[in-house]
Amino acid sequence: MFERNILTELNLWAATQNHKPLVLRGSRQVGKTTLVNYFAEKFDNYLYLNFEKKPSATILFEKEQEIEDLVAEIFLFCNKEKKIGKTLLFIDEIQNSKMTITKLRYFYEAKIPDLYVIAAGSLLETTINKNISFPVGRVEYLAVRPCVFNEFLRATGEIQLEKALLDSRIPEALHRRTMDLFNTFTLIGGMPEVVADYAKNKNFVGLNNIYESLLTSYRDDVEKYARNEVMSQTIRYILQSGWKYAAERIVMGNFAGSSYKAREMGEAFRILEKTFLLELCHPTTDTYVPVTKELKRAPKLLWLDCGLVNYAANVQKEVFGAMDILDVWRGKIAEQIVAQELLALDSRVSNLRNFWVRKRKDSDAEVDFILQLDNKVIPIEVKSGHNAKLRSLHLFMDEAPHSIAVRVWGQPYSIDEVTTYQGKKFRLINLPFYYVGRITEILKVIL
Repeated sequence: MFERNILTELNLWAATQNHKPLVLRGSRQVGKTTLVNYFAEKFDNYLYLNFEKKPSATILFEKEQEIEDLVAEIFLFCNKEKKIGKTLLFIDEIQNSKMTITKLRYFYEAKIPDLYVIAAGSLLETTINKNISFPVGRVEYLAVRPCVFNEFLRATGEIQLEKALLDSRIPEALHRRTMDLFNTFTLIGGMPEVVADYAKNKNFVGLNNIYESLLTSYRDDVEKYARNEVMSQTIRYILQSGWKYAAERIVMGNFAGSSYKAREMGEAFRILEKTFLLELCHPTTDTYVPVTKELKRAPKLLWLDCGLVNYAANVQKEVFGAMDILDVWRGKIAEQIVAQELLALDSRVSNLRNFWVRKRKDSDAEVDFILQLDNKVIPIEVKSGHNAKLRSLHLFMDEAPHSIAVRVWGQPYSIDEVTTYQGKKFRLINLPFYYVGRITEILKVIL
């Protein structure tokens, strides 16, 4: 396994004196189990319970007993001898036991300093809010997402280039090479199994079997998500036809040419949001904090992973042959990959993306994304071309109480001094795609 960025978060959690049980949340196949198995190497004892593969393990949590006694039984169940030192208990597929979810609080309240508990589950999100609630204030959460670009570089052995990227010091002489690698990453996406396979074999065609397997597993889970047959059919329709609408604003009623009503489609989308397969990215009209979502306006559909989008929407060849990903699919795949990099800036489960629209109902002004940095709302456009063509960005900056904007493109890093149509001067940070994952660090230096 290649090392994931989120290991930094896990180390910080483990270093906390009064650590709470940690619940990993994220879609199926984003590498939660592999991640914990790798992390477990730091511990003297590792106890792994998988409630799907060994349902009998749930019995351990059904009787009332002290946590120390429960842990002793788990050691026996796992046929492990306890060594002196730290113990990591990983409960996988925890959604299969309501009692275990409830008992997570006792691990925290027992205050056993050398015991660390992590829980996860491929269908965990469908359990939440179904008469089962995780102990409020007694657990903490961490979102596990697909790989980002620097992880792709690490996995493919581009170690020196990754170091330069993390320092935001890619020489202009290496810009084209770095962009070619980013285009490859945009093509294959960030699902860990896909990245690992590509790093080993460098075979694009061979990845299609993995994409198909992933999509099949998502579709097979539908019955576990849906509350009735109509909802099952609606979710299946989204998973079959919705990939073609990546990074587009959508309406619920008759989505993708279907006959489903807005209420049915809206509920189906909300269920899929819980599984982390997609996000309905809502607009805001705010150019200053706090940012309020406009829930009555059409949201933008963002999927889990651009590699899955390329495969399911059948645009792999178009992406593969592109010199500039902004030229592909009306720029939608470029917007999708930027959205992924932005989401991964924050591992909080509550982290969501937003884009900007003008308050005037008759206006079509729209900025692709916004980023809240301290007390500033920074607009981000994913576009090439002349500065004068960034009309929506100009309108945003006329309203904004600061003078910084970002344009993501395929050219080298630069900063332009721009004047809006109304005469306001601002700095336009031209950010190559490969620096989106470093945007916070870069902007903090400028601000």
